[in-house]
Amino acid sequence: MTRLVDLARVVRSKNAGALLLTIDLMFDDRARFARARDSGALTPPVLAPLFRVGEDDIAVFHCEEALAIKITLPRRVRSGDAGDADVYGAQQYAPLLAIDLPD
Repeated sequence: MTRLVDLARVVRSKNAGALLLTIDLMFDDRARFARARDSGALTPPVLAPLFRVGEDDIAVFHCEEALAIKITLPRRVRSGDAGDADVYGAQQYAPLLAIDLPD
């Protein structure tokens, strides 16, 4: 098995407004991008339990030209509200660290 985070050159998350997060996965080459894209590991049914949101709340975009995958999902706490431990959304990609891709 290969960890998703070992295939990607960049794994980052950030706010997409006060209510949404966006996670970016960027790859160095088309083969790594295609392996992640085609793995089945980056689909709403797989991601929803990791991020504790509904499948319908997750959108996954494949940006072929940029060799990137973008995942958008709702924040659990509005950015800046009481209880928000990550006002910029910069650490919210952590559940992706657990994803292994089959060899």
